[in-house]
Amino acid sequence: MKKLLLATTAAALVGTGASAEEIKLGVFLGFTGPIESMVAEMGPAAELAIKEVSESGKLLDGTTVTAVRGDTTCIDAGAATAAAERLITSEGVKALIGGDCSGVTGAALANVAVPNGIVMISPSATSPGLSTAEDNGLFFRTSPSDARQGVVMTEVIMDRGIKEVAVTYTNNDYGKGLADAFAAAFEEAGGTVTINTAHEDGKADYSAEVGALASAGGEVLVIAGYVDQGGSGIIQASLDSGAFDTFVFPDGMVSETLVSNFGSDINGSFGQHPGTDSPGAAVMQELGAANGFDGTGAFAGESYDAAALIMLAMQSAGSTESADFKDHVVKVANAPGEKIYPGELAKALEILAGGGEVDYVGASAVELIGPGESAGNYREIEIKDGEIATAQYR
Repeated sequence: MKKLLLATTAAALVGTGASAEEIKLGVFLGFTGPIESMVAEMGPAAELAIKEVSESGKLLDGTTVTAVRGDTTCIDAGAATAAAERLITSEGVKALIGGDCSGVTGAALANVAVPNGIVMISPSATSPGLSTAEDNGLFFRTSPSDARQGVVMTEVIMDRGIKEVAVTYTNNDYGKGLADAFAAAFEEAGGTVTINTAHEDGKADYSAEVGALASAGGEVLVIAGYVDQGGSGIIQASLDSGAFDTFVFPDGMVSETLVSNFGSDINGSFGQHPGTDSPGAAVMQELGAANGFDGTGAFAGESYDAAALIMLAMQSAGSTESADFKDHVVKVANAPGEKIYPGELAKALEILAGGGEVDYVGASAVELIGPGESAGNYREIEIKDGEIATAQYR
């Protein structure tokens, strides 16, 4: 497998005749902004799948694939829309891997992808609102909706015997959607949310916000925010004041930045992000190590899988046009067919070229339900000895 990834053979030159195409895929993620540290793993993971397929020479008679990056910024819908427009109209990409954060993803979908008829597969946009977006069958995601995360987070907290929590969320589609989904699930399960309030990103001082949270009380503080932005500010202000010392971290907070910033000061804190202990996850960890990124990072596996699904759907449809392959995404993602894991994309392309079927399991145990939704698996984490450790999978 490593031989495949590191090879510099003539594979990349296969199919350079008249029947071959050269296509571009947009890697549309927040390379700057409040989840920059996560995207540092997500971008290379998506690009690894693209490289793997391109160098195999097995996509549509030797079609080569190039990744083109576009920066969503995660938080600026105008900038994200402009970046998507550039990728689609100037660069001519055939599909978008992304966006990442929910607000910018929804904006790019409505303003650019749908009008241009371009498929988007997001590895990390989790707002429940995207489930009902008008997408003409063009939008998919390899991470589950936060409607699911709200239930899982409730289970994670309740299983620790905690019945009363305070909640703060970043003031956008992602934060509010997750906070509301969690509050509904937690209260239905018999818990109490003492306060559920927004915070703004980019502030230098969060002592006022933490003061209000502390006044409301709660055994732990749930931070539905971004680790590279206000989420870390809330933690620091809480530790400085002694208001809270145990935190619950949803997906937007789980990265190495968390422990590099706070280390053992947040020991005992816990949380969850999409993840699985499937065989594909272990392979993804190895591939990441061989290619210079953390394959266990939040949404890294989902990013590889989003890119892979696009290219396998193209092969299944016999076309690189979104109008042709959009109806093949679910087909290659789900049974029946031979199970396909990371590093096996050339094998999958061969099966599809021969008229066979594949069931792409990938790094994140992909299973698409409903309108292109991921069924969802979660890795429960805890902070032990200043490091992120796996508690279990759900």
